[in-house]
Amino acid sequence: MNDKRPLALVTGGAQGIGLACAKAIANDLNARVVLADINSEGVVKAAEDMGNGAVGLTCDMGDEQAVSTLFDTIENDYGYVSLLVNCAGVALPGDFLETSVEQFRKVIDINLVGTFVALQRAAKGMVANNIEGSIVNMSSINALVAIPSIAAYCASKGGVMQLTKSSSLALAPHNIRVNAVGPGSIDTEMMASVNANPAAMEMVMSRTPLKRVGSPDEIANVVSFLLSDKASYITGETIYVDGGRIGMNYTC
Repeated sequence: MNDKRPLALVTGGAQGIGLACAKAIANDLNARVVLADINSEGVVKAAEDMGNGAVGLTCDMGDEQAVSTLFDTIENDYGYVSLLVNCAGVALPGDFLETSVEQFRKVIDINLVGTFVALQRAAKGMVANNIEGSIVNMSSINALVAIPSIAAYCASKGGVMQLTKSSSLALAPHNIRVNAVGPGSIDTEMMASVNANPAAMEMVMSRTPLKRVGSPDEIANVVSFLLSDKASYITGETIYVDGGRIGMNYTC
């Protein structure tokens, strides 16, 4: 509570893009960072490795009550969140005709409903405490272009894009900004199967003008910018960090 730095929460912070965002926020914005992730051991280790007051907490972002408990803990022990990055997400690829409602709902619950619950709860704390905060949601290029094997993921990320716009309008009177980042093909665990398959990687490169995958740090740099005062007149936007893919106007 005595730490006067802005308090940032990064969900999905144990690894990949989430962890890269947490490090960028700590370094660029001099923020104290809380990492939240369903991976209990991983999130604690990530926070310990970061040091500088970082905290790792366990949370299943697909569980509304767990998200509420997460915020209760943060507000009771550390203060109110002024910077939020909603990065937790899953894809669960599979044949469209064989995808169950339960599988579809799980992706929506984590990627979209969890993002809404965290965004709303963080915003309530900001409004109640006159905090002019900043929020970044993790969308995807799949908010705009589709892949048949990840229909739920595409639907969820399209929802995140629209949630970002709607919430930015609702929160603008409180000087709370809400934006999103839409990654393209990024070198994370989610892309591991593609990296190991030369044919799949060739297809990815065929639709990526810069002819390489991006790094988590390249996403984190944009997130850090959007959270910062340098982006003080930007809200409701989704910035696509995709090596030029969307401009090619095809997906295969």
